[in-house]
Amino acid sequence: MRRTSSTRQKATGRLVVGVAVAGLLAAACGPVDADESGGGASSPITGDGEAGPVVVEVERTEPSPREDTRPGLTTFRDPLPELPEPMIDLSQLRSGGPPPDGIPSISNPVFHAASSVDYLAPTSPVLAVEINGDARAYPIDVMVWHEIVNDTVGGVPVAVQYCPLCNSATVVDRRVEGRVLEFGVSGLLYNSSLVMYDRQTRTLWSHFASRPLYGALGEAELVDYPSTIVGFEEWRDAYPDGLVLSRDTGADRPYGTNPYPGYDDVGADPFLFEGEVDGRYTAMTRMVGTTSGAAATAFPLLELRAAGAIETQLAGEPVVAFWVPGSASALDASEVSGGVDVGATGVFSPVVGDETLTFSAIDGVITDAETGSTWNIFGKAIDGELAGAHLDQVVHVDTFWFAWIAFHPDSSVASAAGD
Repeated sequence: MRRTSSTRQKATGRLVVGVAVAGLLAAACGPVDADESGGGASSPITGDGEAGPVVVEVERTEPSPREDTRPGLTTFRDPLPELPEPMIDLSQLRSGGPPPDGIPSISNPVFHAASSVDYLAPTSPVLAVEINGDARAYPIDVMVWHEIVNDTVGGVPVAVQYCPLCNSATVVDRRVEGRVLEFGVSGLLYNSSLVMYDRQTRTLWSHFASRPLYGALGEAELVDYPSTIVGFEEWRDAYPDGLVLSRDTGADRPYGTNPYPGYDDVGADPFLFEGEVDGRYTAMTRMVGTTSGAAATAFPLLELRAAGAIETQLAGEPVVAFWVPGSASALDASEVSGGVDVGATGVFSPVVGDETLTFSAIDGVITDAETGSTWNIFGKAIDGELAGAHLDQVVHVDTFWFAWIAFHPDSSVASAAGD
């Protein structure tokens, strides 16, 4: 459950598909550590021989033993009657190129103290999450090559996930029905999005919907935690004592480079997506989506960027979306940090105490009309009468229109002019 086209375009689409395939195969073919789950432990060293960024020891939660169950991972082409009914038509699963674990997830992550990190540009996008006061940043220049990090944040075993093909980040609790799962990359795609599998039962899971697609855990559901993709400088200013996922992963990858350059072209075609695209927007239009129960709404990024803050109703409750500048598109240029500035987003309940606040933004500075307090992208008041107050963060996803509407076909669209 959740807590709260022209000839040129067609040619571009074909080019992008080729780029995506090449990127996936490059990710699959590089040498990796003998441990299929990745992860390293050595301390980075700078070029002059001095000690590099400071490694911080972190808590680890051991995964549950692997079980002797019939695996959804290897039987999805011929489903077994003894396994729960598949959640989808399994013929819609597509191979993305690499085999299972060809893109290696990370299960023994190494972290650096944020204050000691000197290898990320200010606008380098990082996947940010905070649980129980434990704030961590997972650079997209690492995530784009691994897609999943099995971690423990604030005492909670989580899977931190990034799907390059739909540009979506999610964080889920790995505890399911008395087990602590460990997730790997299956090599399969559903609606062009990452399909995970757990190593305990080898059930297939949707990264986007946090639900099993097929396997022994077919009736389970993952709990989501809020996260956002934000520029490194913005994140470190908010969390100077936070932790940053190191490039010391046990795998040999050209971290910092983008294996999918140009993929987020608004006129391109998504890789291996065969569904119908709602014609209100192009397939690759960026959206900020959120759900509550069966209700779903999306904020078009360009409109949110222009407004800075957009308010709407979701399942009868008010929500507000924020945008600030300072985060590069990970999928634009040949270097992850060199992409155009697409900014960062957050979605929140605008209620503080018993008052519903009204927000606006000028030049990336977000304020509320009621007190004039200033707020950051993490929903914290950083100046003014309400300084120190926090808005309740709502789980949201930054993604492309084709992916959002494929998983939420009845979604509304919120805009600055009203729904």
